[in-house]
Amino acid sequence: MQTHKMSVSIPEPLYDFLASYQQAHHYKSRSEVITKALRLLQQIQLEGLYCEANEELEDDFDSVAGDGLENETW
Repeated sequence: MQTHKMSVSIPEPLYDFLASYQQAHHYKSRSEVITKALRLLQQIQLEGLYCEANEELEDDFDSVAGDGLENETW
Protein backbone atom coordinates (compact mmCIF):
# COMPACT_ATOMS: atom_id res chain seq x y z
CA MET A 1 0.00 0.00 0.00
CA GLN A 2 1.35 3.39 -0.97
CA THR A 3 1.56 5.95 1.82
CA HIS A 4 1.76 9.72 1.79
CA LYS A 5 3.48 11.88 4.33
CA MET A 6 1.65 14.93 5.60
CA SER A 7 1.74 17.39 8.45
CA VAL A 8 -1.27 18.18 10.63
CA SER A 9 -1.87 20.55 13.49
CA ILE A 10 -4.19 19.50 16.30
CA PRO A 11 -5.11 21.03 19.64
CA GLU A 12 -2.99 19.95 22.59
CA PRO A 13 -5.75 17.93 24.32
CA LEU A 14 -6.18 15.83 21.16
CA TYR A 15 -2.43 15.40 20.84
CA ASP A 16 -2.26 14.20 24.44
CA PHE A 17 -5.12 11.78 23.80
CA LEU A 18 -3.37 10.51 20.67
CA ALA A 19 -0.15 9.87 22.56
CA SER A 20 -1.87 8.13 25.47
CA TYR A 21 -4.02 6.02 23.11
CA GLN A 22 -0.92 4.99 21.18
CA GLN A 23 0.81 3.88 24.34
CA ALA A 24 -2.22 2.17 25.91
CA HIS A 25 -3.02 0.18 22.76
CA HIS A 26 0.58 -0.55 21.77
CA TYR A 27 0.57 1.15 18.38
CA LYS A 28 4.01 1.60 16.85
CA SER A 29 3.35 5.20 15.75
CA ARG A 30 0.90 8.08 15.93
CA SER A 31 0.32 7.52 12.22
CA GLU A 32 -1.17 4.09 12.97
CA VAL A 33 -3.58 5.63 15.47
CA ILE A 34 -4.63 8.34 13.00
CA THR A 35 -5.08 5.71 10.27
CA LYS A 36 -7.33 3.72 12.61
CA ALA A 37 -9.36 6.84 13.42
CA LEU A 38 -9.78 7.71 9.73
CA ARG A 39 -10.91 4.17 8.93
CA LEU A 40 -13.56 4.45 11.64
CA LEU A 41 -14.74 7.77 10.17
CA GLN A 42 -14.86 6.15 6.75
CA GLN A 43 -16.90 3.27 8.16
CA ILE A 44 -19.38 5.69 9.74
CA GLN A 45 -19.77 7.50 6.43
CA LEU A 46 -20.29 4.26 4.51
CA GLU A 47 -22.87 3.05 7.03
CA GLY A 48 -24.78 6.30 6.52
CA LEU A 49 -24.68 5.90 2.75
CA TYR A 50 -25.87 2.29 3.01
CA CYS A 51 -28.76 3.37 5.25
CA GLU A 52 -29.77 6.05 2.74
CA ALA A 53 -29.63 3.57 -0.14
CA ASN A 54 -31.66 1.05 1.87
CA GLU A 55 -34.34 3.66 2.61
CA GLU A 56 -34.59 4.46 -1.10
CA LEU A 57 -35.00 0.76 -1.92
CA GLU A 58 -37.66 0.33 0.76
CA ASP A 59 -39.57 3.36 -0.59
CA ASP A 60 -39.42 1.95 -4.12
CA PHE A 61 -40.49 -1.49 -2.92
CA ASP A 62 -43.38 -0.09 -0.87
CA SER A 63 -44.67 1.82 -3.88
CA VAL A 64 -44.91 -1.33 -6.04
CA ALA A 65 -45.36 -4.09 -3.44
CA GLY A 66 -49.10 -4.33 -3.97
CA ASP A 67 -49.21 -3.84 -7.75
CA GLY A 68 -51.83 -6.08 -9.23
CA LEU A 69 -52.61 -7.81 -5.98
CA GLU A 70 -55.36 -5.60 -4.60
CA ASN A 71 -58.10 -8.22 -5.01
CA GLU A 72 -55.96 -11.29 -4.48
CA THR A 73 -56.37 -13.46 -1.41
CA TRP A 74 -53.53 -15.66 -0.28
